[in-house]
Amino acid sequence: MNKIWFKRKLYGWGWTPSSWEGWLFTLAWIIVFIYSVQKINDHEWLKNLVVVFIMIAFLIFICYKKGEKPKWQWGKRLED
Repeated sequence: MNKIWFKRKLYGWGWTPSSWEGWLFTLAWIIVFIYSVQKINDHEWLKNLVVVFIMIAFLIFICYKKGEKPKWQWGKRLED
């Protein structure tokens, strides 16, 4: 069985890190994202926008593949 890196949020839709791999990936992603945003050049705004969208899509993809199935929830899960 695959280890879950991200669990569903308790309120709303999305994920939160639940293992050291999830936290490490999230930290690395934030560092790369901040570095990329700092390198933004006003003359290449479209290229930079594409990079930001690709990074966000990559984050969502990894969370979807390594996490629980996402769904809207409001409070404690029924299976808990």
